[in-house]
Amino acid sequence: MVQSRAEDVDAYLAEVPEERREALTRLRELCRTELRGFTEVMAYGMPAYEREGVGEIAFASQKQYVSFYLMRDDVREAFEERLAGHDMGKVCLRFRRPEKIDFPLLRDLLRATAAGPGKVS
Repeated sequence: MVQSRAEDVDAYLAEVPEERREALTRLRELCRTELRGFTEVMAYGMPAYEREGVGEIAFASQKQYVSFYLMRDDVREAFEERLAGHDMGKVCLRFRRPEKIDFPLLRDLLRATAAGPGKVS
């Protein structure tokens, strides 16, 4: 599943591979807990979290990995050392296996994102 046509996040999670569903559901709950004041939407075929209409966080079940999109430059820079050991593109943090998702790191990234607005890539 690269880009979903699901209309909401519940439908999205229902169609992800079963071996990833629990981890993605946990990730969604973490986003909903930490990103107070954000709106959960579907954008570009994946769950995303917007503040004042601007997407700052998203996640997806890709063909080979689970991806976590961190669109905030300032947060990526602040966590540069902790992100260094992970498979990271410009804004995409990739986890090849659901059991390898670093939930404590993601929680801290979400908290830093929620702390205040910043520039989005």
